[in-house]
Amino acid sequence: MAPNDPNSPPTATPQSDDASQVRKERTFALTVAYDGSLYAGWQTQPNGLAIQQVLADAIHQVVHHTCIVNGSGRTDAGVHAIGQVASFRSPTWKLPASRLIQAINRHLPRNICVVDCKNAVPGFDPIRHATAKRYRYTLRSSRIPDPLQYPFHWWIPKDLDIGEMQAAAKLLLGTHDFKAFESLGSPRKSSVRTIYAIDIYQRPYPIGLQNNGVEICIEIEADGFLYNMVRNIAGALVEIGKTRFSPLWIETTLKSAERSSVSQTAPARGLCLLQVKYPSNLFLADDYPT
Repeated sequence: MAPNDPNSPPTATPQSDDASQVRKERTFALTVAYDGSLYAGWQTQPNGLAIQQVLADAIHQVVHHTCIVNGSGRTDAGVHAIGQVASFRSPTWKLPASRLIQAINRHLPRNICVVDCKNAVPGFDPIRHATAKRYRYTLRSSRIPDPLQYPFHWWIPKDLDIGEMQAAAKLLLGTHDFKAFESLGSPRKSSVRTIYAIDIYQRPYPIGLQNNGVEICIEIEADGFLYNMVRNIAGALVEIGKTRFSPLWIETTLKSAERSSVSQTAPARGLCLLQVKYPSNLFLADDYPT
């Protein structure tokens, strides 16, 4: 990128004119995990309790001032995360960034947890500076449901052909216009995205349930996602796993650039944000001087 490109990541070595400001106000990058079952999604809103607001309130209890907490993406109601990234700035916290983990967790409910904290360079933006995101969608293919894990997967009461699903997934790799897998409600300037990897695998259930189906995971990593893109892809792959369509059907759907009426959007409860990736030079040593 050109030196003056506004989308260029901020430098990890501040200029001398900015040094005093860096000492006054530090930027922190949190990695956050949560069970989204009881929340109205990530983003603060008037119609329900959001994870962003709960996290901001907990941080306020620690640093003793109001903070703007920005996340790497707006997960919907019922969606979970183990790798959501959020940032905030504070001039009052003088200890190592890692000490914020336990300090903030003391003020969070047990279904939200800070799992990591790093010093970030000034101007760090969790959305704009992300290079890739990885999501997992979890299915339970079985004749009987699992009441304990039901909030974290989509129960499909029949066998799925994982080989057909894997064959179809390969057709989505690379750079494409994914408009056919975008739900209405959050239009983007471009619906072109690049999928770097789609991994579909199964794992057995624990004792007592291992003979009653399997858990199937669909992990997708891309440079970005459209609204409901992962859930719509999961819904299409399930139709193929049921052998309702051949793997080539997903390629036809992709090229049509139209949302299919014969494939549903997978329920939110099976989706989990696993990881958000960034250039390493956006983060500073934990003993960065204040």
